[in-house]
Amino acid sequence: MFIGIDLGTSAVKLLAMNDKGEILKTTSVEYPVSFPKTGWSEQSPEDWFKGTLEGLKKLIDDLGISHIDGVGVGGQMHGLVILDEKDNVIRPAILWNDGRTTKETDYLNNVIGKKKLSEYTGNIAFAGFTAPKILWVKENEPENFKAISKLMLPKDYIVYRLTGSYVTDYSDASGMLLLDVKNKKWSPEMLEICGISNLQMPNLHESFDIVGECRKDILDELGLEGTTKVVAGAGDNAAAAIGTGTVGNARCNISLGTSGTIFISRDTFSVDENNCLHSFAHADGGFHLMGCMLSAASCNKWWMEEILREKDFEGSQKAIQTLGENDVFFLPYLMGERSPHNDPLVRAAFFGMSMDTTREDMIQAVFEGVAFGLRDSLEVAKSLGTDIKVSGICGGGAKSPLWTRIIANVFNMQLEIQKNDEGPSLGAAILAAVGSGRFDSLDEAIRLVVKTDKVITPDLELAAKYEEKYGYFRKLYPAIKNL
Repeated sequence: MFIGIDLGTSAVKLLAMNDKGEILKTTSVEYPVSFPKTGWSEQSPEDWFKGTLEGLKKLIDDLGISHIDGVGVGGQMHGLVILDEKDNVIRPAILWNDGRTTKETDYLNNVIGKKKLSEYTGNIAFAGFTAPKILWVKENEPENFKAISKLMLPKDYIVYRLTGSYVTDYSDASGMLLLDVKNKKWSPEMLEICGISNLQMPNLHESFDIVGECRKDILDELGLEGTTKVVAGAGDNAAAAIGTGTVGNARCNISLGTSGTIFISRDTFSVDENNCLHSFAHADGGFHLMGCMLSAASCNKWWMEEILREKDFEGSQKAIQTLGENDVFFLPYLMGERSPHNDPLVRAAFFGMSMDTTREDMIQAVFEGVAFGLRDSLEVAKSLGTDIKVSGICGGGAKSPLWTRIIANVFNMQLEIQKNDEGPSLGAAILAAVGSGRFDSLDEAIRLVVKTDKVITPDLELAAKYEEKYGYFRKLYPAIKNL
């Protein structure tokens, strides 16, 4: 029995998988997010741990199991968790979507300089990354900064509480702007810039490495026997890539969740000229390129629920029959944008409306705008010589046949939808199974566990229409970015 944990922003999701790769049960436990000031986003790490234990108890009780062989944790990236010398959490965790670090991000990119940051880490600073958060605490909460004994990422706090091991993995560490990603070691230059030392940083591991065993008191509390191994785990996107079989060279997966990502696995490390994409380590032991949109399926949720006051998402799409001819464009920058523009101040817009524009045109424009925005990142990857013919697709938005058809034709690429759309929790369970010795390799595990349910093939005529529409879309951001 292997457990995969996905520590999300709104809930922790847990999945139980047997040694045949069959998913037996899933559960989730919600917890609150705090917004103490405009643009701030925080959570209590204790809520994460309590939710994780509650979810484990649910799985154990529902399945009637007395032993778990391995546990893997995937989770929200970039968050800052700081502990004092007595292992007490110093302040609430600052999350990935927190926007307080504009000043610190500008300092890193413009004073330290993007070129140096890229040399040190392979990436430039984004407001959501961990290093700007450390600088913010140093400047605004000096007493808290002085008290830091341990500095970790959200999912690593769960691993620490379960095992007592102070570790992280390369994929999650890549999003801190503290890791020399190419050489897989902490960057001494970045640690110095942030005013922290190696002693405060967790030990680095591959995602499938066993980093400890679950503590005896926790096993007793859960009613479990024997020993339970725990692997280092992975950042949520890398864990989801494992869960969709996106491993090895030049494999691709698109995620249509609250945010949107395009994830391209690579055997070798590479950086695009303007650092438009993230160049991170992958949970398979290699590397990956990732473009991240801050608003994806959340664009449709906002449009339907907040503007149209409509709950029937599926019914509202049925009237949309003609694709590739919509004159309305939507720029999906409701929260600013990360990839490829790195512009936290840009905002969303509709363009091209006329007196005969319909409700359906607007809904379709939202779907197309997100698809065009994701393609922006694909174009950057192509500039590095990456040739992608097929991609997986997952996330809540992938449940819409209309949206997946639009994306297949905007990308002019075959899309594969997996039978199990469990993403990070499935990937974490697979990592646990590989680390525990159930499988000899990730490839072997993925062949057994990950199965394709449906294939969406682009239409040549429709893809050509979308190619023309994408040309118009690309002109819109440069036209509004300075407004």
